[in-house]
Amino acid sequence: MKRRWVIPDIHGHSNTLKSLIENVINLSKEDSVYFLGDYIDRGNDSKGVIDFIISLQEAGYDVHCIRGNHEDYCIRAWEDDQKRFLFRSKIEKDWRKNGANRTLLSFGAKRPREINKFYIDWMKNTKYFIELDDCILVHAGLNFKIDNPFDDVFSMMWARDFKVDKNKTGGKKVIHGHVPVEMSMIDLFKNNNYDFLSLDNGIYYKNKDGFGNLLAYNIDTNEIVAQHNIDF
Repeated sequence: MKRRWVIPDIHGHSNTLKSLIENVINLSKEDSVYFLGDYIDRGNDSKGVIDFIISLQEAGYDVHCIRGNHEDYCIRAWEDDQKRFLFRSKIEKDWRKNGANRTLLSFGAKRPREINKFYIDWMKNTKYFIELDDCILVHAGLNFKIDNPFDDVFSMMWARDFKVDKNKTGGKKVIHGHVPVEMSMIDLFKNNNYDFLSLDNGIYYKNKDGFGNLLAYNIDTNEIVAQHNIDF
C-alpha cells in the first residue's frame, strides 16, 4: 500500500535521518516522501543529509523537497560571496550565527563560495511549497494577510506565526515545520483536527523534555513516528 510521509527539519543529523527512513519507516519505492526543508545547519553532517536524499532520488524513490530558511541563508550567502574577496557579507554573518559553521565544515569549506555548486543547484531546485489533494506542505507557513498567500515565497520559508484562512487554502490543512514544538503539542494538533500541523520537534535539542526527535507524519493514516536523535 502506498504511503505518503512528511519529514520536517533535519538540520544536519544524517544518522538520525537514515535510521528514520531505513529502520522506522522502512521506506519503499511505492511510497512518497515529502521533506519540509532545513536539511542543513546545527548538526555535524549537512552534506551527508543532502547526499542521502540525493541517493534516494537517484535510486528511484519518490522524493519531493521543499526549501527551508536555512537553505535560503546558504544560497544567498554563496551567491554574495562570489562577489567578495575578503570581507564577509551581512547574510553570511547572520547565517553563521544560525549554524553555518558546522555546515561549511561538513562541505570542507571555509567560506560559502567554496561549497560545490552542485549542492547549491540542488537547493535551488527545491520547491517553495507543494499542494496535494488534501493538504498544503510548506516549510514555515503562509501569509494569509494578502489576497494570494502563494505569492509570498519569503513567508513560506520564514514565517513564524500565521492563522490559516481556509478560504485561501481550499479547506486544506497546512503542514509545516520551522519552529520547534513540544511533542505533546504536536499530538494535540494532530488529534484535534486543527487546520494546521506543526511537525518540527527540535531535533537539535539535547536533554530537553518533549524535544529531540525527527518525526515522520503519514498523511493517510494521521500517524506520527519518531526517531530520537542519535547524532549527538
